Amino acid sequence: MENSFHLIVGLGNPGSGYTGTRHNVGFAVIDELSHRHGIAVSRRQFQAVYGEGRIEQARVLLARPMTYMNLSGDAVAAMCRYYRVTPSQIIVILDDLNLPAGKLRLRMKGSAGGQNGLANILLRLDTQEVPRIRIGIGAPKPGQQVDYVLSRFAKEELPLIEEAVKQAADAVACAVSEGFEMAMNRFNTGSAN
Repeated sequence: MENSFHLIVGLGNPGSGYTGTRHNVGFAVIDELSHRHGIAVSRRQFQAVYGEGRIEQARVLLARPMTYMNLSGDAVAAMCRYYRVTPSQIIVILDDLNLPAGKLRLRMKGSAGGQNGLANILLRLDTQEVPRIRIGIGAPKPGQQVDYVLSRFAKEELPLIEEAVKQAADAVACAVSEGFEMAMNRFNTGSAN
C-alpha cells in the first residue's frame, strides 16, 4: 500500500447553516482527518473544497463537495478525471438513516441504499463498486426524513456521533495503509451495537 493514492470524500451540504446536522457527518470526518494529519482542506476547484497530503504512507485527497448533497457526483467525477482516480481508490463517508446513531458500516460496493449523495456518485461514475463508510444517524419518524437529516443531533446522541467520527477517521487510516478489507474486518461493528 506504500505508494497508494486515495480520494477521501465526506458528504454533506455547504454553508454554516448545515454545520453539525445529521446529513453532514461526512464533512465532520474530513475535518477530523484534516486536523489529525495536518492536511489543510482549503483549495477550491472541481466544485469542492479539498486538500492533499499523507495518511500513514498513502497520498490522499481529502474532499468536501460543495454541490449540495444530491449533486455530490459532479465534484467526485471531476476530481476522478483530473487525478486519474479509479472507483476502487475512493472512500466515500456518508450518513445512513438505516443504522442506529453512531454505528459504522463499511462496504466495498453496493447500492446507494436511499442516500442521494452516494446515489449521484454511483450514477456519475457508472459503477456501484465504490468503497464507502456509512455512519448511522438513527431513523426519523415516517414522513419526516428531509427535516430529520437537516436537524442537529440530540444532546444524548452527541457522544455516540463524536466517537463514530473518530472511529470513521481511524477506519480511513486503516483502509489507506492496510487495505479496505482490513478496515472492514476491524471497524464493522456487530449487531449488538
